[in-house]
Amino acid sequence: MERFATRFLHVDMDAFYVEVERLADPSLRGVPVIVGGLGPRGVVAAASYEARRTGVRSAMPIVEARRRLPRARYLPPDMAKYAAMSRQVFAILDDFSPHVEPLSVDEAFLDIGGLRLHFDTPHDVAVAMRRRIRDELSLPASAGVAAVKFLAKMASKEAKPDGIFVIEAGAERSFLEPRSVAELWGVGRATLASLADHGIETIGQLAEAPVDLLRRRVVVAAATHLTALANGRDPRSVETGREAKSVSVEETYPSDLSGSEVIGRALLELCHRLSGRLLKTHLAGKTVTLKVRLGDFTTFTRSTSGRQLVSDTLQIWPLAAELLDKVPQAGQGVRLLGIGVSGLAEGEPAQLAIDGSDRAALADAAAMLRERFGDDAVLPARLAEPPPKKTQG
Repeated sequence: MERFATRFLHVDMDAFYVEVERLADPSLRGVPVIVGGLGPRGVVAAASYEARRTGVRSAMPIVEARRRLPRARYLPPDMAKYAAMSRQVFAILDDFSPHVEPLSVDEAFLDIGGLRLHFDTPHDVAVAMRRRIRDELSLPASAGVAAVKFLAKMASKEAKPDGIFVIEAGAERSFLEPRSVAELWGVGRATLASLADHGIETIGQLAEAPVDLLRRRVVVAAATHLTALANGRDPRSVETGREAKSVSVEETYPSDLSGSEVIGRALLELCHRLSGRLLKTHLAGKTVTLKVRLGDFTTFTRSTSGRQLVSDTLQIWPLAAELLDKVPQAGQGVRLLGIGVSGLAEGEPAQLAIDGSDRAALADAAAMLRERFGDDAVLPARLAEPPPKKTQG
């Protein structure tokens, strides 16, 4: 068998935010550390392995983490610092292969097939890569190697913390068979329950299940997808230079928002922030998606698509407002709002109408001012603070 049949490598930095914080503060080493929003509505962004042993995990409410680990060290996230370190990590990955697919600031897929002339085995590539990250950046990383992408990601999970795991070509089925179907990409709670109803709990059982049965239990496309994964098949290649599929902003509020005026103003502010991101990257999109989470954690998403690309607040806000009207709030307060645009393309400059009434041209002028003087240089009137009242002399 070819030495580099296992040509996909998934590298995942271990507790990345925590380890970056430990570089600046050695007193954090060896103790439970939790990075996340520190307010009552905050969530855990990253937890050290000392903290994870008590059940603390990413996305857990910070109040639950404090209940489990009241004496842990709690830190607010510093995204600029993590992004700067991420660039150094990816510079090392780029030195090993031109085929790097970023998944987030702290993980990526690599196609290492071209290194067969420089290393004896894919395992040796992983050893050298992790050594460079450790020597140059003092950060731990785990690496998984396999013949297909999704298995390389599963292998890196097996490698944690700070290790290497290789699924050799030909050993895919033996690795997969005893595992829960919940570990497969694309299996959510509904699919898991549906499969369990038919006695399918392990990946091995899923691999042996008749495709016709799966098509009756889940949608046809999902049945084909899950059958392929259960049998260790994944046709995807490493995608370099992936373009963003969507741009979004969201906000969890310290206390629930109530009243249509307050909620509407908050949503308008998010639309303005989203517009700033789109205009800075010269992107626009056709689909606007609203996310609303109520005080009882019930979450709604609503989307709408039009024929024209949108990028400016004047274009996004009316669509967002219409979507908000479709959310059944039933008198409850709003805990979280989010707004995003997908179906992205390069935004085209607007042409000024003959009668001077084209709003898009006005948006372009506002975008230039915002780019030069900041997002607050041009605000919707509804967001502008009223001038202070003059006092009588």
